Amino acid sequence: MDIQNTIQTLRAELDQHNYNYYVLDKPIISDYEFDSKLKQLQDLENEHPEFFDENSPTQRVGGTITKNFQTVPHQHRMYSLDNSYSKEELKEWEKRVQKVLGEVPLAYTCELKYDGASISITYENGKLKRAVTRGDGFQGDDVTNNIKTIKSIPLQLKGNFPVTFDVRGEIILPFAGFEKMNQDLIEIGELPYSNPRNTASGSLKLQDSAEVAKRPLDCLLYFLIGNNLPFQSQFEGLETARNWGFKAPKEAKLARSLDEVFEFIDYWDIHRHNLPYETDGVVVKVNSFHYQDELGFTAKSPRWAIAYKFKSEQVATKLNSISYQVGRTGAITPVANLEPVQLAGTIVKRASLHNADQIEKLDIRIGDTVFVEKGGEIIPKIIAVDWSKRPVNSEPTKYITNCPECQTELVRGEGEANHYCPNFYGCPPQIIGRIQHYISRKAMDIEGLGGETVTLLFNNGLVHNYADLYELTVEQILPLERMAQKSAENLVKGVANSKSIPFESVLFALGIRFVGETVAKKLARHYKTIDALRNATLIDLVLVDEIGDRIAKSVIDFFENQENGIIIDRLKEYGIRFEITEKINLNATDKLSGKTFVVSGVFAKFSRDDLKKAIEDNGGKVGSSISAKTDYVIAGDNMGPAKLDKASKLKISIISEDDFINLINKTDAVKE
Repeated sequence: MDIQNTIQTLRAELDQHNYNYYVLDKPIISDYEFDSKLKQLQDLENEHPEFFDENSPTQRVGGTITKNFQTVPHQHRMYSLDNSYSKEELKEWEKRVQKVLGEVPLAYTCELKYDGASISITYENGKLKRAVTRGDGFQGDDVTNNIKTIKSIPLQLKGNFPVTFDVRGEIILPFAGFEKMNQDLIEIGELPYSNPRNTASGSLKLQDSAEVAKRPLDCLLYFLIGNNLPFQSQFEGLETARNWGFKAPKEAKLARSLDEVFEFIDYWDIHRHNLPYETDGVVVKVNSFHYQDELGFTAKSPRWAIAYKFKSEQVATKLNSISYQVGRTGAITPVANLEPVQLAGTIVKRASLHNADQIEKLDIRIGDTVFVEKGGEIIPKIIAVDWSKRPVNSEPTKYITNCPECQTELVRGEGEANHYCPNFYGCPPQIIGRIQHYISRKAMDIEGLGGETVTLLFNNGLVHNYADLYELTVEQILPLERMAQKSAENLVKGVANSKSIPFESVLFALGIRFVGETVAKKLARHYKTIDALRNATLIDLVLVDEIGDRIAKSVIDFFENQENGIIIDRLKEYGIRFEITEKINLNATDKLSGKTFVVSGVFAKFSRDDLKKAIEDNGGKVGSSISAKTDYVIAGDNMGPAKLDKASKLKISIISEDDFINLINKTDAVKE
């Protein structure tokens, strides 16, 4: 008997049965027969380890232990979607699309918006290579071992497929499986899970993949991305993916007009309650990949797609009290403490009241019966008061005048919505919040140190600012609650490793008000060093691209604070990177310095991403849309007529990719 051939035949047969059962929902053998064949394969693989295959059906049972999930950058960024809540907003979105593309015939792919955890899965030569969580969109956690246990995700593809590509999907927990899990917990006296979405998301980070395998998770595919994909549209991509073995829900529909999109929305707004899993809206995508390329992206979202959110579920409950939270910047957030109530699958006890103006506008009072909904199905908020149930002795809410933590008198700047505690270096929640921000993933990404531990360190007098982290010793940490030798060593090691974090992340970590991740990158790339930035004047800062008065003033205020200067000098001594590390590119020049390019169309010698990289490598800037600031439009085949017309009206130079190549090959290119 040819053992290797028998093993390969069994694997192929079991893969097909998995596909029939979990994707097509059409099993052709009994569970007993399937289990018998799986046991036969397991025995043969155990007897012949030389034929091991990490993508064998036997590996779906799990058993791999992952202590720390490795952070992996996404090859293609995972964007979030813009939301809409009315058909009028969808009409406005279509107008924006047509403004870029012109009056071209448009088709849309309509898909249900699944409420789960987003995942990006890489396939190479038809085999599942890696699975990474969404994370912050730029990078996520490698959860490959856990993903392999989900039986609707193919380990080996069928048919003709590209050498490498990524699929995007949503990991969900169907209602039936969720209810069964909760029933099992109740029977053993444990608390049930709150909702399917959070349970699905939490399952991906379980350390034991065998435990993940016990959970009835599913994966619904919604997008494929890569070079040389054998289709030209979203809808065709979904159909092709099904042939390769993926579970792409058949509820998706190709709409030839916005009216057909509305029909799809109206139908599923009613029938979504009959689905076996949670959905909170519809995703509408421009069907053509060419048009998607033309439309491009904003800083956060694709311009070619939008989510229509179904009307949020509302409930009425009693407002028991109002408490006030202090953020790391000193901003005060009022929080409504509610009589617990079931809302959209979760128990809600608290809701944001935003600020004093919102409380006054709604005339919210303690003891009121209020209407609560989940904004975007995530954050609970109070939308109105039931006046008919207001107590007779009700009194208007008086907003606090002093910080609830340090009793400092609050301030409110002109034109600002929030009150602030100005006690920047003496208010505990601000100090703790700044350190927690400093250690976070998008900032210094310090492993072995979490938010609760920061609070513990502060409360025990071991840290008073983030510079103190670099003086911590294992001996100081060990006596703290829940701290063992290994965890103390990991904490100190994680802090030391943060010294290699690049300058742009360090700048974000400092917690300068209004300086988010994107602004920090702009400032780091412009000024190159912390000293150049701290010596910049207000006028200098405002002249930096996309830096306005508010951000500039905040940066000036931060560096004028003597305490901040002392902390930065200490961080320098500890070896923190306060200058940008330029990536070495032997072909890089500054030939395109000061010039802005817009890329449009399909190209023969470059991919769009490679073309944009070439612009940036030679000192140029890539613009997202044509404006008076655009110097050149690089036009490929099928460039949108609206862009062509706009560039002509603005008298912007329109060049080909060959013109661009000649441009960067010239010795004194574009220097005028």
